[in-house]
Amino acid sequence: MGKILDRANAIAEESFIAASGPGGQNVNKVATAVQLRVNIYALGLPPRVFHRLKDIAGSRLNQAGEIVIDARSHRTQDANRRDARERLAAMIEESLKEPKKRAKTRVNRVGKTKRLQSKKAHGQKKALRGKVDL
Repeated sequence: MGKILDRANAIAEESFIAASGPGGQNVNKVATAVQLRVNIYALGLPPRVFHRLKDIAGSRLNQAGEIVIDARSHRTQDANRRDARERLAAMIEESLKEPKKRAKTRVNRVGKTKRLQSKKAHGQKKALRGKVDL
């Protein structure tokens, strides 16, 4: 996992843009928001991990195959850069986790008979509805 994160940090491109939000007049003068771009094809991920990362990225993945993360919640470039890299690392870590296989549930004999009895009772109740013959 460390190799993948190192590779992601190495190929990530950062650009700083003017941010909205907290910062007062400083917001108009300093580009504090960070836009982090990582090409997922360049990460060299195994196919299953690659597809999980695509699913996790969702709308943050553009047509060029880049994950674009905007971080603008802090007042400094450094804090926003750290936030963006942490979010990227969390996405990659999530994609590396193998999902648990769902075990099929099996109904025992008693459960089957109860289900069939309730179906029968429901059918009889419905059969009693309808037109009355005089």
